[in-house]
Amino acid sequence: MTLPKPYKDVLAEVLVDEKRLQKRIAELGKQISQDYTGEDLLLICLLRGAVLFLTDLMRQIDIPHTIDFMAVSSYGEGARESTGSVRITMDIRTDIRDRNVLIVEDIIDSGRTLASVMELLEARHPKTLRACTLLDKTSRREVDVPIRYVGFDIKDKFVFGYGLDLDEYYRDLPFIGVVDLDKYQPAE
Repeated sequence: MTLPKPYKDVLAEVLVDEKRLQKRIAELGKQISQDYTGEDLLLICLLRGAVLFLTDLMRQIDIPHTIDFMAVSSYGEGARESTGSVRITMDIRTDIRDRNVLIVEDIIDSGRTLASVMELLEARHPKTLRACTLLDKTSRREVDVPIRYVGFDIKDKFVFGYGLDLDEYYRDLPFIGVVDLDKYQPAE
């Protein structure tokens, strides 16, 4: 197995630095707390990319809430674009009937993955079903999906860091970076 290059070797630019990320997440947490005051709230994290976002977001939500996890796949290994086929690889364990459900996602691109997840969860009769994404690429949208909370609208750039991987690496970076496509070679 060949190890990847250091992230700095494939980083074109820092799109969203750590300070801006944390400031925006605090704002989202405050808004979610206000919107769900006095309500039961379940956060469903879409694995693996949204894990860092979820952990920071839930620390900013100052009302009682619970969490669960769902793993879905629509990207092939090393892929930069969705395959269009969404698979549930791990389902939630929580009964969501009559609960306020907030899906926590790292990035919404075509909208196919979120639309599929929302359709699946809607069939389980939640009280409300909404979405929160850290990054939104509206220019790539193919399926109209309702997104209640958006961290940042971004242009169509190949991004990594802060939960988003580059060949499964660099999820731990405290910022969102843009891949330098002239220097990046996908893992084989």
